[in-house]
Amino acid sequence: MTDLRTLYPEIEPYETGTLDVGDGHVIYWERVGTKGAKPAVFLHGGPGGGISPAYRRLFDPARYDVMLFDQRGCGRSTPHAELDANTTWHLVADIERLREMIGVDTWLVFGGSWGSTLALAYAQTHANRVSELVVRGIYTLKKAELDWYYQFGVSEMFPDKWERFLAPIPEAERDDMMAAYHKRLTGEDRAAQIEAARAWSLWEGRTITLMPQPDTSDKFGDDHFALAFARIENHFFMHGGWLEEGQLLRDAGKLAGIPGVIVHGRYDMPCPVKYAWQLHKGWPDAEFFLVEGAGHAYSEPGILDRLIYATDRFAGAGL
Repeated sequence: MTDLRTLYPEIEPYETGTLDVGDGHVIYWERVGTKGAKPAVFLHGGPGGGISPAYRRLFDPARYDVMLFDQRGCGRSTPHAELDANTTWHLVADIERLREMIGVDTWLVFGGSWGSTLALAYAQTHANRVSELVVRGIYTLKKAELDWYYQFGVSEMFPDKWERFLAPIPEAERDDMMAAYHKRLTGEDRAAQIEAARAWSLWEGRTITLMPQPDTSDKFGDDHFALAFARIENHFFMHGGWLEEGQLLRDAGKLAGIPGVIVHGRYDMPCPVKYAWQLHKGWPDAEFFLVEGAGHAYSEPGILDRLIYATDRFAGAGL
C-alpha cells in the first residue's frame, strides 16, 4: 500500500493585500506558490471560518499560483463579524473581483464544507471561468441538511456535545435552535452574544472529526474567532444561503464539461454523504471519492490524501 499524501511544506505568501469590495467591506487576500503558474483559488469553510496557513499547503507550490482570501466579515477582513451586505452572491462577486484583479481568464476552484457550497454557486454562475473544480465535504444548504445538524440528527450521535449546544437556549425556544441562536448572536447583550457564539462554534469544532482532535477543535472556542464564525454562519443558514431549495443539486448540469474531484468522508456528521452522492450523479465529469473511516475535516488522513491527489492531478503531475 502506498503512503497517504500529506500537506506540502510550510510556505509564506509571496504577496498579500486587501481589496475594497464595496458596502463597507474590505477583504484580505494572499497569494502563495509560483507567480504565473497554474492559477487556483481556495474557498474556506464556515461561512465565517477564515483562512489558515495550513490551507496554503494543499497545492504544489512549484506548480500553482494560489489565491486565498478571508470572506467578508471574518479573518483579517473588515469589519469583523459584519452581516450587512454579506450573502452568498456578494461572495460570488468577490471571487470574480479577485480573478479580474490578478488577470487570469480561468482558474481551478477548491472549496470544502461551506467552501464547497460557495464553489458550486460560483461555478454554476461562472462556468466559463472554472478550469477545474475540487470540492470536499459537500454541503448544499437544503433545509434537511440544516435540520440534521442544528435540530435533530447529529444530536443523536453526540448527545453529550449536543447538551452543551442546548445549554444557552431555554427549553421553550429549543424547537427552532437556529432562530434561538440568531436572536442571541444579533442581540445587544454582549455576554449572551459571546456565550452563544462559543457554544455554536464549539458544537461544530467538536463534531467535524471522526475521532476527537483537540488541536482542531480548540480554536473554535476563541472568542474573536467564534463571534465571526457563529454570527456569519447562523446569518447565512437562517437565509438558506440565499439559494432556492435544492438549487445547487438541481443545477449540477451547469458543471458539465468541468473536470472535477468530489471528496467526502463516509462518517461526515455535519454534511450527510447523501448529498455528495447526488452531486456525483448530477455531475459525471467529476471523480468521486467516498473515504471510509473519515469524518468531515479536510485534515482526516484519507480525505487529505485524496485532496492532494486532486491538486497534483490537475497540475499535470502524471497521476
